[in-house]
Amino acid sequence: MEHGHHSGMWVPEDPPTAGRLFLPHLDGWSVLAVLSLVGVVVYLAAVIRLRRSGVSWPWWRSVAWIGGCVSLFAVTGTWFNGYSMVIFSIHMAQHMVLSLITPLLLLLAAPITLALRTLPRGQGASGAPRALLLDLLHSRFARFVAHPLFSVPLFIASLYGVYFTSLFDTLMASPVGHQFMLAHFVVTGLLFFGPIVAQDPWPRTMSHPGRMVELFLPVPFHAFFGVAIMMAGSLVVDTFAEPPAGWDVDPLADQGVAGAIVWAFGELPTVLVLAVVFFSWVGSDERQARTLDRTADRTGDAELAAYNARLRALADRQA
Repeated sequence: MEHGHHSGMWVPEDPPTAGRLFLPHLDGWSVLAVLSLVGVVVYLAAVIRLRRSGVSWPWWRSVAWIGGCVSLFAVTGTWFNGYSMVIFSIHMAQHMVLSLITPLLLLLAAPITLALRTLPRGQGASGAPRALLLDLLHSRFARFVAHPLFSVPLFIASLYGVYFTSLFDTLMASPVGHQFMLAHFVVTGLLFFGPIVAQDPWPRTMSHPGRMVELFLPVPFHAFFGVAIMMAGSLVVDTFAEPPAGWDVDPLADQGVAGAIVWAFGELPTVLVLAVVFFSWVGSDERQARTLDRTADRTGDAELAAYNARLRALADRQA
């Protein structure tokens, strides 16, 4: 496959096909793709270490983490990333995966909990990484960025603020800008879904109803954004105005597809997260009820035993 150079990026010369999209392709700028590979190795090493120390770790968390890293690699470490530079619909699919799918899977894997369990405790240099992580979780900065008043507008702004201003074209013009934008999508998703999925200690905790509300806040904005792009009669961004000749891509029709992708994706994570929140809500109610039952059993039995002992003592005395 020949490579054409497009605005400082390597772009395939052949039009995209299902087979070509996911062919691995790393260049000097594939920072996120490399991180995804490192992430798998580090996470699995931590799980093995935990297991060896006799502590179990749910298999589905490891599966979720691998899934998250695979989804990250699939859209940043393959030709998908090259094609996303010239075709809006492919870029938009990349954006949706990075901001909605990858963060959800990574958060379900509870990486912070895993880190806190496997990093060495104690004073001094060996315990420093764990201490730093705890300090960060409790820091003012973390509490600020984890606040819904920050994370929800940021989540919404990463749609409207990026595409409906000149910011998108500016970022797409340089490899550094492009990588920054992709990383921004992931981080925004993590900050948004973090307190909703709530599998990990997070700088802020929310009640289950609060998590439901936060989950639904961006839904109309997300849907409206998708529809606005679908309905737009002119090109929203300049980057994709001139697709490679001979690829038979109509930029305006492709922009319509990009809008449809946003619109379709908006519902999917909502349904998934809704299930997670709902089941953990039901679970937490059941846990509370069980705890109450156990307490009642313990104290009730103790009272009964004491009462019986008293009766026996009385009977002994009378005998």
